[in-house]
Amino acid sequence: GDKSFCAGADLKAISRRENLYHPDHGEWGFAGYVHHFIDKPTIAAVNGTAFGGGTELALASDLVVADERAQFGLPEVKRGLVAAAGGVFRIVQQLPRKVGMELLLTGEPITAADAFEWGLINQVVDEGTVLEAALALAARITVNAPLSVQASKRIAYGVDEGVITDEEAGWARTMAEMSILIRSEDAKEGPLAFAEKREPVWKAR
Repeated sequence: GDKSFCAGADLKAISRRENLYHPDHGEWGFAGYVHHFIDKPTIAAVNGTAFGGGTELALASDLVVADERAQFGLPEVKRGLVAAAGGVFRIVQQLPRKVGMELLLTGEPITAADAFEWGLINQVVDEGTVLEAALALAARITVNAPLSVQASKRIAYGVDEGVITDEEAGWARTMAEMSILIRSEDAKEGPLAFAEKREPVWKAR
């Protein structure tokens, strides 16, 4: 829609323990995208709020163009969860560590202007022009030699056989922590409180 790029995973579905991944390619992660290397350049055109999984989709993209009204954030800690779609390790790679840690630990959002200032996104554009701007950026890429562009991307990311090797340890840590966390009372309480529109009551267990 016009208000949100992606509001993240369905917390009600999480509270019901439903599968949120591609039915045939669970290894690709959230939206079949965040853990799925694509040779061709990818551009996220963020037209509004991008919280949780929305920010993780942007972090997984090569380039990001954002509407001036856009906001980015990883609010999972406010729901008893972690940003398990690559957000935890990518945010501290793509921002100065202290800035990334503040976003991770507070769960608070930042504006498109702040995201641009910190180098998290490439462009901030006027309201209603984000798709046009993203297509214009894509056009500047597509005039180049396709094989050169794809090879440059693979080298830049350190890709071997379709995998960003330096990120695999981050994925393994994320899955290990999430497998423990998801069984906690707090991980049930966070999504449930959200669904019931009330403040969560944390028990640290």
